[in-house]
Amino acid sequence: MEFFRIRKDIPFMRHALVFNIISLITFLLAVFFLATRGLHFSVEFTGGTLMEVSYAQAPDLTQIRKQLEADGFSDPQVQNFGSSRDVLIRVPLAKNTESSKVGDQVMASLMKVGAGGTASGMTPALKRVEFVGPQVGKELAEDGALALLLVVAGIMLYLAFRFEWRFALSAIIANMHDVVIILGFFSFFQWEFSLPVLAAVLAVLGYSVNESVVVFDRVRETFKKKRGMTTPQVLDHAITSTISRTIITHGSTQMMVTSMLIFGGPALHYFALALTIGILFGIYSSVLVASPLVMWLGVSRAQFVQAKVEKQEAVV
Repeated sequence: MEFFRIRKDIPFMRHALVFNIISLITFLLAVFFLATRGLHFSVEFTGGTLMEVSYAQAPDLTQIRKQLEADGFSDPQVQNFGSSRDVLIRVPLAKNTESSKVGDQVMASLMKVGAGGTASGMTPALKRVEFVGPQVGKELAEDGALALLLVVAGIMLYLAFRFEWRFALSAIIANMHDVVIILGFFSFFQWEFSLPVLAAVLAVLGYSVNESVVVFDRVRETFKKKRGMTTPQVLDHAITSTISRTIITHGSTQMMVTSMLIFGGPALHYFALALTIGILFGIYSSVLVASPLVMWLGVSRAQFVQAKVEKQEAVV
């Protein structure tokens, strides 16, 4: 399915060096911010208190959040859980505060919202309280890093078997470029890095490699069918012929992600934001980072087309 078809190949590879210099600068900036500012980890990673409360009527989450901040809780996370009347609250660890007393302090803050009147339906009912220690958060961070490493290794093995090592190396460099830039954005703006954001980063890895596989498939197909074309011309043709598919796929995905970003509320905001950054840079890296790297690593038609061996006639 195509919205349009471009008859003349766009010379992407002519500007490959410029595009990769831009990518390198962006990548180095992201690494710099990660090294100097770090990530703003959520309660799941740093430890804290998780509480679930319910109301007779749907509460105003903004008022609850403001009240918790006014009572001294820094960066509280307040979101609906299951229904509009159930609320999930995460409060980070605070110095010189006993974990056992945090739940009572949070409940005291909640009672202030809506004057705590029974008739108003704003009296909170505590359903559960969980305490996440720093050790648990450290284990989650280590498990998340391990998951990221396993995904990267799996992608490299898949591409190496399906195509060739040049394609595998190029794709994984492009994909790691996307991941580091996402983390760089979260570091620079100090957006909260939570488990949903980690899930978004892992999703971006798979999503971005899918675009690379489509382009690489067309590259292999063009090498086999088109004779007399140079490697840059083959790459330009492969990218140009998949532009319509790229617009349909990424446009449809971004429409869904944008709806989560606008209407999903605080619970899905950073998850959708990470996906948005990953989708945009995923297109860029698959076309303008991975493809030039394949070219510079020396991909050629000979690697896909086996030379015909002429049979020698038997001498009588």
